Amino acid sequence: MPRLTFAVLGGIQLLAGVSAQTWCNKHYMANESVVPPGGNFPVAAASNDPLLAFRCAAAIKPYLEEDVGTPAGVLIDSPVVYSEIVGAQPISLPAGPLSSADKLNVTVSLNGKTLANALVPLNASAYELPFSLDGITPQMTPYNLSCEATYSASSSSSPQTYSTSAALSVLPNPTNSSVTKMDLRTGALLAKPATGLGGEYEPIFPIGFYTIFDGYLSTNLSAVDTLKEQGAVECLLLTQIHIVPTFDNMTAFEMVLDRMQEVGMYLMYDMRYTYMNNTSVMEQVNSIKYRPNLLLWYTGDEPDGTSDPLNATSIAYDLIYSLDGYHPVSLVLNCQDYEWTSYTAGTDIVMQDAYMIGNNVTWSNEWNTIPAGNSAAVSPNSTFYGSTVPANSGIGSYFDISDRVSSFKNRLEVMGWERTKAVWTVPQAFGSAQYWTRTPTGEEWVVQSIMGINQGALGVIPWVDPNPEYIKLAASAFALSLPKFTSYIFNADSVRSNYLVGGVDIATWAAGIETLVLVTNTDYVTSEVIWEDIGLPGTGVEVVYTSGSVETTSDSFTLGSVASAAFVVSSG
Repeated sequence: MPRLTFAVLGGIQLLAGVSAQTWCNKHYMANESVVPPGGNFPVAAASNDPLLAFRCAAAIKPYLEEDVGTPAGVLIDSPVVYSEIVGAQPISLPAGPLSSADKLNVTVSLNGKTLANALVPLNASAYELPFSLDGITPQMTPYNLSCEATYSASSSSSPQTYSTSAALSVLPNPTNSSVTKMDLRTGALLAKPATGLGGEYEPIFPIGFYTIFDGYLSTNLSAVDTLKEQGAVECLLLTQIHIVPTFDNMTAFEMVLDRMQEVGMYLMYDMRYTYMNNTSVMEQVNSIKYRPNLLLWYTGDEPDGTSDPLNATSIAYDLIYSLDGYHPVSLVLNCQDYEWTSYTAGTDIVMQDAYMIGNNVTWSNEWNTIPAGNSAAVSPNSTFYGSTVPANSGIGSYFDISDRVSSFKNRLEVMGWERTKAVWTVPQAFGSAQYWTRTPTGEEWVVQSIMGINQGALGVIPWVDPNPEYIKLAASAFALSLPKFTSYIFNADSVRSNYLVGGVDIATWAAGIETLVLVTNTDYVTSEVIWEDIGLPGTGVEVVYTSGSVETTSDSFTLGSVASAAFVVSSG
């Protein structure tokens, strides 16, 4: 591999103090005046009449030259909505339920040649139209698919027409690098084994810590082996390590990457301090893209917090794709709502990092100021272990995580990006410093992770390692159970439903006669859930994961303080 010789630019470390005078464009010091930050995500206007948000996307990104001859697909989404989201157009519907309405006549074409034509129901989600890649010449720039739909409310009415477009990537086979595909039916990443020794593409559910390089990995190569011994290869935990720059010792850095490849661990390559330096990005991408264990790129680290230029992430994204194209791009946003659209435009995977354990989110104990808060948590789900809690204070709540993930997912739908971009979550694995009065327990780490997954997060990348051994053990135990989850979560035919029973957050993925049930207790008291509350029988229950105290009967299940569990319920 070519040696990296790039210069590392200065930046802001998350836990090393803040040098800017604003965060999320908010003044946070006591001697500064309050100024509205602006940059809020616009609320879509309501519509009294139905609208059709006709959308399409290639099923896989990218297809490769080697895929020619195998079936490809275009996904059609046809939601009927009553809000003016991006691309939604009026549709005249007959009286009665949508299920009895006529279907859309959809045609997908490329450069005037029809690739697929089919009747698609209204309110369809990821309705796949197969087509052939034969005759499509692989190239590094994406093709532009045209998707057209016509709809007639009755045989006598004039047809209504709708159109949209989608990128189709068909790339030449790489000669000496890995490929990470995105399955846009589910949002999953598809990759071959990180060893580079061959194998099939398999869905990856990444769980791996942001891991400090200088002073930790740089002097502790055995840490890679330790992570492997905790179940990394078998369970897809820490098949990924997100190495945090700076990388001052390049010899040690290359040794770490080599060792990661040897033991089968993927790399999430971080350019947080240099992503706005085009020369540095070019040098890094051209050096790292040949790594067989490269899973994805990472550019902006909380660019909304530091108010980076609004086009910065998109510039880096376009540059990376011009240089590589075989791996997706990711970033993390910290703010609840500041210029979300601009920063998310420059990524394939947007992560959230609401750190709420032991944190008073409406009174800054660091600056003695009142930031614009998120939510206020009170007993029994308060994560703040203070002897006294200030009146009217907002203590960090686990629901800050689920609210943040669900709001990101909702915004993707408003923008028409729900197929082409995925959401991941960043649990808190640190504390006892600055704003956070304590470090999470292992059980609390699991609660954070499940709160994100239950709302649709498809990756869990905790900040930060090094961290207490009990967090690593909790993460390893959780990840060892992941193969029992992913067959449901990454099943394009499964249907996810969400429930909140008291303080217990629940998601179910129904696939045929089996249903995955992922549950977590956000309360610090024992909680019981009746199976009937979530529409499932209490028979045919297999317990596939537990954290903390968990009991099941034919009538209910009981979770102790911040306990979690996963069940597979069979109705057959």
